[in-house]
Amino acid sequence: MTDSTERTRSMTTTDGSRRHLVGRPLGELCVELYGVTSAQLGEALDQQAQKGGSLGEILVERQWVTESDMLAALAAQLDLPFLGELHADQVPDDLLRAIPIGFARSKRLLALGRADDGVVPVATVDPLDTAAHDELRLLLRAEIELAVSPTEVIVAAINNAYDRVRAAADAAVADLEEGASASEIGEEEVPDLLDAAADDDAPIIRLVNSLFSQAVKERSSDIHIEPFETSMMVRFRVDGVLKEIVKPPKRFQATIISRVKIMAGLNIAEKRLPQDGRIRLKIAGKDIDVRVSTVPTTYGERIVMRLLDRSSVLRDLDTIGFSPRNYAVMTQLINKSHGIILVTGPTGSGKTSTLYACLAKINSPDLNILTIEDPVEYQLKGIGQVQVNSKINLTFANGLRSFLRQDPDVIMVGEIRDKETAEIAVQASLTGHLVLSTVHTNDAPGAVTRLVDMGVEPFLVASSLIGVLAQRLIRTICPKCREEYAASSEELRGIGLDAREPRRVWRGRGCSNCQGTGYRGRTGIYELMLVDEDLRRLILQNVDSGTLKKEARAKGLITLLEDGADKVLNGITTCEEISRVTQDDSMTLEAFG
Repeated sequence: MTDSTERTRSMTTTDGSRRHLVGRPLGELCVELYGVTSAQLGEALDQQAQKGGSLGEILVERQWVTESDMLAALAAQLDLPFLGELHADQVPDDLLRAIPIGFARSKRLLALGRADDGVVPVATVDPLDTAAHDELRLLLRAEIELAVSPTEVIVAAINNAYDRVRAAADAAVADLEEGASASEIGEEEVPDLLDAAADDDAPIIRLVNSLFSQAVKERSSDIHIEPFETSMMVRFRVDGVLKEIVKPPKRFQATIISRVKIMAGLNIAEKRLPQDGRIRLKIAGKDIDVRVSTVPTTYGERIVMRLLDRSSVLRDLDTIGFSPRNYAVMTQLINKSHGIILVTGPTGSGKTSTLYACLAKINSPDLNILTIEDPVEYQLKGIGQVQVNSKINLTFANGLRSFLRQDPDVIMVGEIRDKETAEIAVQASLTGHLVLSTVHTNDAPGAVTRLVDMGVEPFLVASSLIGVLAQRLIRTICPKCREEYAASSEELRGIGLDAREPRRVWRGRGCSNCQGTGYRGRTGIYELMLVDEDLRRLILQNVDSGTLKKEARAKGLITLLEDGADKVLNGITTCEEISRVTQDDSMTLEAFG
């Protein structure tokens, strides 16, 4: 048993100085120990009687005691030890593997060690959460012994303890190296998969599993497994930016790729053709859908896996980054009875999430809403969702055509990819349906010319299109290491601001919370073009997107760059991030005044 475990176990015996506190009401303890007045206690009890809730939470909310003080009093009342600090580095790895990080964070508890008699000391914020403690006993298959710690102490310890798991991929690679024979370290040979499997299955499986676990922990959207001439690399895309994770030895390339292909139900013998598959995983209590794509390259098969969290919470329309003006206009558009609303942007710019937020906003029992998607990323209650299946010829066009016989009010099409889908969408909008969809263009006016280029007549586009939203995802500044500074003239010019006027903006220094990047999480920047009569006349004349943008800006269009600059000035993101995401827009802004 470790020293930290000894210390924790020894604290389960309450000394005589605290004995008189055991079992007394929490309010009395706060009065005696922390100077809460009788009047304050009475006021808190009145609030509890009227509105319910915990007395301790009310006292903390009113700042009459700190959370740490309240929890110390609760620990004394229950005759439990109170731990003001935790030694995360002494938590055994087997306990971290047994308890999913999502469970530890949501329940705010951490197993600290294992005693000789098998009892596990556990630090918790809520010693009265018996359901969580019963679940923990099942996970550990052991009895637990509770101690109380403040939220901040437990969260920091959880982060520090589970950060060690991040090294699991490197450890698995080291296992591969350790298990390699001396002959393998010489000239590279094409490995026999069956022979390799006998020796390397365990570390290979451990490596692949650790990659999935680490990707979910780091909020990664994609995993890239990339072969090169004499090496291979694994990279994660986190908040839209790729970063290198690990470099497994080249000689294990075929085995690693075969392991992923087996999990995805792909043909491991076929290495000449691209393949697509899916993996269903459960990691830290989360249901994860993994879309797997393989392509043959000069140095072997390349795999990209897109991770979709099926349990992720759908964001509301007012929380995805809209300015007040854009939110008001978008709300008006999605409440119209007919017309087409297009969302544009490159792959991975959050278009589908925006459409889901729109549908969630208008979803009600009196509307029949149908979607056809590839794939269905979120489950929306009360909405009929269909997934594209090319094997049985269930395409966007065929699905959309069938929807028109289902008496819909609102239709969402995952993407308009061809003339047939575009024309059916236009006809649906002209016959009294609201259609929402996406196209791939750089800005809002470009969506008009894209539809015309697909072969849709300009008069049909003009009469059906009511609004176009272009968007990008930008990284937001880490709240833990955010700092203010004076922006340089080059930074201000890069986001279209007057460099002569000094501005103070924000950036992230880099910390453990953001893995040293200075950013944590993402939000959107938007360019919303409302199609009015003047724009319809220009569309009928089949003008280029530049002319459309000039007219839209005269009518109050806020460009992506301008929306981004506003978010910089509001301390949401950095000049550097906006310059990175809106390079094309910044180069053309001056041309449109």
